[in-house]
Amino acid sequence: MAPHDFVAHGDELMIIDEIQRCPKLLSAIKLDVDVNQHMGRFLLTGSANIQSLPAVQESLAGRVRHLRLRPLAMGEIEQMTPLFLEKIFSKDFATGNARVDSKSPSLKDYYVASALKGGYPEPLRLKKSKSRHDWHQDYLTSLIQKDLKEIANLKRSDALFELLEILAAWSSRFIDFSAIGSGLSITQPTMQVYINALEMLYLVERIPAWTKTVYDRVGKKDKLFMTDTGMMGHLLKWTHEKVMFDGTKSGILLETFVFTQLMALIDASVDKYTLYHYRDKDKREIDFILENEDGAIAAIEVKAGTSISKKSFQHMRWFKDNLAQERDFIGIILYTGTESLSFGDNCWALPIDSLWKM
Repeated sequence: MAPHDFVAHGDELMIIDEIQRCPKLLSAIKLDVDVNQHMGRFLLTGSANIQSLPAVQESLAGRVRHLRLRPLAMGEIEQMTPLFLEKIFSKDFATGNARVDSKSPSLKDYYVASALKGGYPEPLRLKKSKSRHDWHQDYLTSLIQKDLKEIANLKRSDALFELLEILAAWSSRFIDFSAIGSGLSITQPTMQVYINALEMLYLVERIPAWTKTVYDRVGKKDKLFMTDTGMMGHLLKWTHEKVMFDGTKSGILLETFVFTQLMALIDASVDKYTLYHYRDKDKREIDFILENEDGAIAAIEVKAGTSISKKSFQHMRWFKDNLAQERDFIGIILYTGTESLSFGDNCWALPIDSLWKM
């Protein structure tokens, strides 16, 4: 059957799954929607960003709306309606509300356990850790042996698995291609092709540096993140105990976890938000800089500890005084403590679960 005959239909909805495996259909769909402009006639799904595939010549520009389907966010898992983005920019939250009592498990336990489960629906239904491990491994094998071959000229699947493990450990860090590839037996250009392919498959993601200033000491490197902390934990063979008693591991995992929640909220919001990070040559860092469409800024730091001091906000206060200037600004530290605390000057410490419980 010819592509045009396959896609031809009336005003009812046609769903085509894994569209990236048959890019020739896109030209046929373009012709069909130009003839019949009734909206909502096609739903195209795929496990890769089809606009980035080498074989795709048709962009469907002006004819399609893109919607990224991320792993489930905690608000979806716990069936809550998150208002975090709206409330932080309106500064609408109360202080002193403890999340748990002394007899409850610690919030850090809860966050680490939630992060290691991740957001893919299938492993969330599985009770045994081995079953979740098997699911993640099968998913990766399928992606690398099938989907990646359609995106990149994959010759070394063993090197790609090694690269994924390195990228999982690199999550929340600044991209340094030389350091990432130092232990791999592939060339740096090949490694960059593989990383780009993993981005197309939505396994890794990068966020840009905030550079909207004339200050010449601002860093410009992107930050790299795994898009699912369950997959990250699987690749690194992390257990709950390993993470809880290792400050470095818990810091990396929880920052990546917060990243996944923020991006899910941003994608689902009707308002426009953009996520950056900040770092300068004087070693001032802020994990996330969130801007809304009015130019207001929320600086967000993630701390694995249960206590926060006024000193914890020093980089945010410097940013506010020197770079934010007249913009509306709020500084937030998301931490594993139980209370929402004001530190004055629009600086707040909030429990991490404020991301889905506000």
